[in-house]
Amino acid sequence: MAGSSHGHTPAAWTGVIIAFIGFCVSGAFMVMAQPLGFWAGMVIVVLGGVVGAIMSAMGLGMPKQAPLAVSNTPAATREPATAES
Repeated sequence: MAGSSHGHTPAAWTGVIIAFIGFCVSGAFMVMAQPLGFWAGMVIVVLGGVVGAIMSAMGLGMPKQAPLAVSNTPAATREPATAES
């Protein structure tokens, strides 16, 4: 995992930090039994995902990789073990 640089982008860090703040807000208001504050925190969580996606679209996320080429050669097949002599 360390070599893949998964999530090490400004878009990922920003989205996760905003979502974390939203979870903290929701948790605090849940304990205080304030539904309006809880839902405001959930809106912040969703906002974190939206901000991360926008930043990624702006080029601050991981670059898109080209899909792997499909080979036209047939896969090597083996006969079942009972058929081998």
